[in-house]
Amino acid sequence: MTTVTTRTVTYPADGLTMVGRLALPAGTGRRPAVLIGPEGPGLNDFQRRRADALAELGYVALAFDIHGGRWFTDPQEMLARVTPLLADPERMRGIGHAALDVLRAEPRTDPQRIAAIGYGTGGAIALELGRDGVDLRAIGTVNALTTGRPGEAARIRCPVWAGVGSEDPIMPPAQRDAFAAEMRAAGVDWRLVVYGGALHAFHHPPVDQTVLPGVRYHPKHAQRAWRDILDLLAECLPVTE
Repeated sequence: MTTVTTRTVTYPADGLTMVGRLALPAGTGRRPAVLIGPEGPGLNDFQRRRADALAELGYVALAFDIHGGRWFTDPQEMLARVTPLLADPERMRGIGHAALDVLRAEPRTDPQRIAAIGYGTGGAIALELGRDGVDLRAIGTVNALTTGRPGEAARIRCPVWAGVGSEDPIMPPAQRDAFAAEMRAAGVDWRLVVYGGALHAFHHPPVDQTVLPGVRYHPKHAQRAWRDILDLLAECLPVTE
């Protein structure tokens, strides 16, 4: 098995001290790198393991934080934090850029080969980095069909892949249509995969907490969505020695 080195990184963003997980692949040379954004409750071990898995494949990976080290177990408390954040593109971009700066500062990172993937709120942040014109090789999101301010999607410089559950009440068909219209109008190279029968956060294993209505884990689609993201990275950000 490939030897992966991990460490906790702290950095300021959004008036908080963020606590991320940086995972490095074996070797000493520069490698392509991936930002990983977590869902609304925050960064937990599930997404930290995503960073480790990507490092196993040869990527430098940073699972970034959005709540200053917190994982919200109360849905209403989480929404009180996330709702105004999702309504403020500049705040989302600030959180994304702070994480991107940490990733770029890592000597193993090839700064010309970076992708961003994200789930829910973390996916919205990845998309806002694209709308801000950041030079990314790919953007991959799950449950994050947010639309940006008029015209800004034209700044996206890379392919965009998005996955959503067909029965997701938080990302309903009207929101899918708005996202597709934004991508089309901007001339983005985009794809949207709808996973039949899946609800919101279908990618995330159940946790011991009260969840919002419309949230349920779907093991098969969770595996499929992860493979789809890996295929996106293999196409747009291949690991080469």
